Amino acid sequence: MKSKLYYVLYFLYAVVVAFVLYLNGVFTGEWSSYTNLVINIVFLVIIGILFIISSVGFGRLNRVTYELEDVTIRLQKAYKDADGKNLWAEYKDNAKVFEEEDLQDAFDKYRLRVKGGKTKRGAGVSCDLEEYINEDLLDRVGMNFYNSGVSGTLTGLGILGTFLGLSMGMGAFSGDDIFTISDNVGSLLSGMKVAFHTSVYGILFSLVFNVVYRSTMADAYEVLGEFLSVFRQTAQPCAAKENDSTATMLIYQAGMANSLKQMLDLMKGDAAQQTAGVEHIVDKFTEQMQSALDADFKKLGNTLKNAGESQAASAANAAEMVEAVTALVEVNRNVQEALAKVMERQELFARQLAEQKKMLADTCSDMSDEISSQIYTFGQMRNLYEK
Repeated sequence: MKSKLYYVLYFLYAVVVAFVLYLNGVFTGEWSSYTNLVINIVFLVIIGILFIISSVGFGRLNRVTYELEDVTIRLQKAYKDADGKNLWAEYKDNAKVFEEEDLQDAFDKYRLRVKGGKTKRGAGVSCDLEEYINEDLLDRVGMNFYNSGVSGTLTGLGILGTFLGLSMGMGAFSGDDIFTISDNVGSLLSGMKVAFHTSVYGILFSLVFNVVYRSTMADAYEVLGEFLSVFRQTAQPCAAKENDSTATMLIYQAGMANSLKQMLDLMKGDAAQQTAGVEHIVDKFTEQMQSALDADFKKLGNTLKNAGESQAASAANAAEMVEAVTALVEVNRNVQEALAKVMERQELFARQLAEQKKMLADTCSDMSDEISSQIYTFGQMRNLYEK
């Protein structure tokens, strides 16, 4: 069970906070730069707020996941105790199947849908519980709309801290000779310290949060799939039998065949008896046809009526299925767009890191060349002075 995995974020957060405070000399009392400390504290506070909001969604998702697991176990036990008998009769009027409000509301809508599809012969075409308790419900409960963007936000904060630190360092760096340059190296290094610290823990938090978030959601989806599978096996309401119309038609045909057989039996005999019994045959035929067709036509009419209702229900379900498939296609398209945006942000981040690396390398190279030039000039001046 990976539902408690998000606690790793708080442990990692505490470690990073302690490490940043240690690097800034808070524990030793040697504060090298108040500005660096304030910037790091502000960034860590923002990240802490993001984690607290995410924990609300993770907590709600955990409760729903535990509830689905408990109901799955109860269904399996009840189904075993009932010797494999369908449990829908026990749950169709049960007002408290789930403790969680979101799950109970979804299940109530499902029961209303099943009741609305009934006909005189019993339940109509059965709908699936997955139409109401599904991954979309888990995404809404787990605040997927928010948590899916936290990882990118953390990465963005790391990049922001990088540029902020570099701006601070470059802004304080000035000088035209070796003496003024050496005095400003400390400010440059202080700004670079902010840049590297914020980048490191911003990217670290982003990677860990992404792993925790995806693992938690995957575990919830797995529990949901197991619950739906058990529900379909143990408590899914049965649809009406489709062979009722066929049985009625067979009864009608049997009655007609019996009437014709009786007519043939009356017509067997000699010509005199047949001539004398024509009136009797006609009366008997009329009586048999009236008796057979009257009841059978009523049965046929009821059968056709029930068949029309069944076809109407099937057409409604087909329309809902088309809508569900359309919604699924739209969700898939949105997921693809979201993945494309994530890839674009990752590529942009990679390019920005490459540019930062090149810029830092160029800056260090220029500083090295300038310092070497100043040292060489200083050596030449000292030699001249000694001579």
